[in-house]
Amino acid sequence: MAAAPWRHKHAESFGYFVYKLRKIVRFEPVQPLVMNKKTRTRLLFQMLAKVGALAGLAIPLLMMAADAPAQAQKPAPAATNQPVVVPGFWDPRRRPERPDLSRVTLIRFVTEIDYPPFNYAGADGNPAGFNVDFARMICEELKIACTVQMRRFDTLLTALDENRGDAVMASIAVTPDVRKRVDFSEPYYRTPARFVARRDVSIDEVRPEGLEGKEVAVVAGTAHEAFLKKVFTEVSVRPYPTAAQALEALRRGDVGLMFGDGISLAFWLNGSESQNCCLFRGGSFTESRYFGEGVGIVVKKGNDALRQGFNWAQFRLWEKGRFSDLWLRYFPVSPF
Repeated sequence: MAAAPWRHKHAESFGYFVYKLRKIVRFEPVQPLVMNKKTRTRLLFQMLAKVGALAGLAIPLLMMAADAPAQAQKPAPAATNQPVVVPGFWDPRRRPERPDLSRVTLIRFVTEIDYPPFNYAGADGNPAGFNVDFARMICEELKIACTVQMRRFDTLLTALDENRGDAVMASIAVTPDVRKRVDFSEPYYRTPARFVARRDVSIDEVRPEGLEGKEVAVVAGTAHEAFLKKVFTEVSVRPYPTAAQALEALRRGDVGLMFGDGISLAFWLNGSESQNCCLFRGGSFTESRYFGEGVGIVVKKGNDALRQGFNWAQFRLWEKGRFSDLWLRYFPVSPF
């Protein structure tokens, strides 16, 4: 299938995704999470529920988790030895109002067939993935029934135009060209750019002056290469034809750093192919001129009620901590 120009692409492979799921199912250590007492208690309760703990055991453990000092709650460090960062894409000072959706009795979501971990067919053949789970959480928050149907990516906007769906949730990037055709909800995730460095590379600060003279791999012809050449003018840019080649050069030690898509790099770091060679260095870069405005839920032009309803539900899920729980389930190595 030819990639549409508005496709929000990542370079992760299905192998990385399977590896990630395997870690979650086995409850292997992931990165330590910076969280408050309430969040620690909630996550522990969810873990106990997943492994089928008896209620008589769960309650004392939850009481211990709430009262124990913070240093006793730290899980074993992961390969990257960095805290998990849960991003927030909503401004708490801008609380959206819930629109009148009393006439809406069903929301028909359409989504991508094969784009793990965001969209894919589960073991039972039904839609699964981050986008699908978030869509269902939104429906729960709105208290409106919904369906999720999988389609080929290049047919999604056509299905919306032909009234075969009410909303598209398939990692479609918000761009000026697509805005001419459809409307978007507020972004519910962004794809940051990140630096990944070999563990043996000494870096004081991930700033232009701090990386002077360093060799940095990047995929040729991408926004990441353009950003490097514009902002990090003192680094030695080493372009490669594909992300796989750039990552292999980093793993072998041909270069000390790579700059690329944060989500793809998070899966690579958490997968077996990285061989625990590297880790994220510095923070995330989200300049919209280079890395886009993010990913939103697509609705028909002028469907303001549904769009505003999605905005309200997204904010509420984030405010309640449910978005954070979902994010941690799918991104044990945070791309932020």
